[in-house]
Amino acid sequence: MGAGGNVRNRHIPGFQGVNDLSIVAVANRSMESGRAIADQFNIPQVYGDWRELLDDESINAVCIGTWPYMHLTMTRAALEKGKHVLTEARMASTAEEAREMLKLSRRHPDLVTMLTPTSTAYRVERVIRGMLDEGYLGELLSVEVHALQTGFADRMGDLHWRHDWEMSGYNTLNIGAQYETMSSWLGRANRVMAMGKTHVPYRRNGSGEIVSVGIPDHLDVMYELATGAQVHMRFSATTGLSTGNQIWMYGTEGTIHIGPGAAIFAGRRGDSQLTEVPNPEDQRAGYRVEEEFTNAIRGLEQVKHNSFEIGVHYMEWTEAVARSAQTGQSVNLPL
Repeated sequence: MGAGGNVRNRHIPGFQGVNDLSIVAVANRSMESGRAIADQFNIPQVYGDWRELLDDESINAVCIGTWPYMHLTMTRAALEKGKHVLTEARMASTAEEAREMLKLSRRHPDLVTMLTPTSTAYRVERVIRGMLDEGYLGELLSVEVHALQTGFADRMGDLHWRHDWEMSGYNTLNIGAQYETMSSWLGRANRVMAMGKTHVPYRRNGSGEIVSVGIPDHLDVMYELATGAQVHMRFSATTGLSTGNQIWMYGTEGTIHIGPGAAIFAGRRGDSQLTEVPNPEDQRAGYRVEEEFTNAIRGLEQVKHNSFEIGVHYMEWTEAVARSAQTGQSVNLPL
């Protein structure tokens, strides 16, 4: 239900690669766009309305690929129709909507609910978890996370759904994806402070009108862990020629750096410089969202990446970031 870029590029090919599974129907924003998807991927049935798809009793699971503002509505309807649900990230527009989705899922314990993970940290997961578990850092002191795009501010840019609060809610840039990674490795935040800036305050919408943009395109976030360590995150869509995405973790005994392309460098007290840590391609975890969802339905494994419980937490953190940026005050978690 909803066949945007990630559904076309990831979910449909992923499901078509699962044994004994058939994609039998699609519903998109129009019959025409739905037919185009059906023709491209050989899907037999096209519905003009997603509610009609849910009325199809031959369907036992759905993938919700719309923008966040529809996730709660579609999840509620799908569960009430007895369908297992895979929902695209981000989970919802607000933390309240996310909590309602979790509540609905608990009313239907016989149905599998799962969120698409947006973090690509699985490429370094094995190595980083191993180093952290063995105490490579000593006591964690601080963390720097840069999620920086490399283009300059586009003053003539079009309005994307990610710039539109009504479509995206509190979700800003890719802050949720980065927090997914950090919270799974280091634990959850208990206090958040943020400052945001909209460097491109006006954009042209689909009708050609110039409209104001309410979601920042540059964001600095500080948060504190239960251990007392501090995490600083920088997100930006206006950092031309930046060094891109990277993570630094500093401890009393060691430092770990994750650079672009999943390269890992590390060093310990007494070393003169960081050295590269082997991360062989054949030992990295792979993308398997559709397989995990299907296996969970078949009772072969439990949902790990990601459960609705994880989604509620990252939505509360996301909303806390927005509240702090708006008020200039720190926000305690959980909300």
